[in-house]
Amino acid sequence: MPIYEYRCEKCSTVFEELVFDDTAPTCPECGATKTHKLMSRCCHTAGGACEGSASTSSRSGCAGCAGGNCASCGHR
Repeated sequence: MPIYEYRCEKCSTVFEELVFDDTAPTCPECGATKTHKLMSRCCHTAGGACEGSASTSSRSGCAGCAGGNCASCGHR
């Protein structure tokens, strides 16, 4: 079961969701059901910096943060 990134159409919040089926997830911020699956970026870390990204300072968080928003630590 993969984890996907989604963007809410109503409030533009980007969030991660563990997907069990084809049902679109609900936005954790506003509760809207109109969300779009995003193309996630891969990130290789070395020494705490995300190599290959334009800005590493805005993507700092826990080790699980891949796109600047982490469901495990709440970093946005």
